[in-house]
Amino acid sequence: MDEPTLRTALHAAGYVADDGLSTVVWLAAELQRPLLIEGDAGVGKTALATALAVAQGRELVRLQCHEGLDLAQAAYEWNYSRQLIEIRLHETQAQSLRSADLFARDFLLERPLLRAIAADRPCVLLIDEIDRADEAFEAFLLEVLADYQITVPELGTLRALHIPQVLLTSNGTRELSDALRRRCLYHFQDYPSLAREIDIVRMTLPAAAPRLVEQAVALVQALRRQDLLKKPGVAETLDWVRALHRLGMPLLPDQAELLEHTLACLLKTREDRAQIDAVRVRQLIEGRSAGVAEAAGGGGA
Repeated sequence: MDEPTLRTALHAAGYVADDGLSTVVWLAAELQRPLLIEGDAGVGKTALATALAVAQGRELVRLQCHEGLDLAQAAYEWNYSRQLIEIRLHETQAQSLRSADLFARDFLLERPLLRAIAADRPCVLLIDEIDRADEAFEAFLLEVLADYQITVPELGTLRALHIPQVLLTSNGTRELSDALRRRCLYHFQDYPSLAREIDIVRMTLPAAAPRLVEQAVALVQALRRQDLLKKPGVAETLDWVRALHRLGMPLLPDQAELLEHTLACLLKTREDRAQIDAVRVRQLIEGRSAGVAEAAGGGGA
C-alpha cells in the first residue's frame, strides 16, 4: 500500500499518525529496513506496532526487552524435557540415538525473534524498549536486523521466509550503539500536538463530551510543561478523560477541588502529586498558566 493508504489504514485501526510518522513507517516497509522509534514513555510507540499489525492484517510478534535478556528468552532454546523423553524412549527400545536426531528442528522452541523469522507469512516484529537490554544482546540482534536470519550452531543458519516489518522502541534510558542505529531508519516520537491529541481522545472515547475533551487535553498539555518527574502520556490522558466522563462531567468544573482525586490518572509520583495541588490546578484551569494559553491557541509540535 502507498503512504496515504497506510495512514488511512492506521487511522481505521485507531492510531492517529502525523505526516512524518506515517511516511517513515511506509519507507521502512518499502526499503525492508527496521524502524527505530525513540521518545518518552507514553507517546504511543508500542501502540503504533499494534495498529500497524491490525492495519496490514498481520500477526504482531512482540519481544519485551529487559535487563539480562538472553538468547533463550529472545530467539530460541532447545526443548530439553522432550529431548530427555526421546532419550529414555530409545533406551527402552534398545535403539541407538544420534546427536543429530536430538537436535532436530522439532526439538527447537521458537521465541519471538525466531518466530518472526520462521513465520510462514509476513508479520510485524516489535522489539520493545531495546534500551533496557544490555549491549551483548544488542550485538546478537545485529545479525537478525542486517540479514533477517538467526544462526543455530546445531542446525545452521535459519533465514526468513518472509521479511518481517521490524519496529524497535527506545525510551532513551541508555545510548544505543552506532551499529544498531545504522541498520535502522529513525524517528523521534514526541508528545502529540493539541489538535492531534484531541483527535486521538475523540477517536478512542467518542462518547465523551467534545468540550470536556478539549479542556482536558489542553490541561494535560499544560501539565507536560511543568517540571514533573513523569510527564503524563497519551495513555494517561485517555484514562483521565474516561474517568471524567464516568463521573458525568460535560466539561472541567471551575472548582479544582472536584478534580483533585482524579489526578491519580495523570500524576504517578509522590513528588509530582505534591507539586500539582488544587491551587495549581485552579490556575491552569483559569488559564493563568502560559502553557495552557499556548496550547489553547494551537501551540505544540
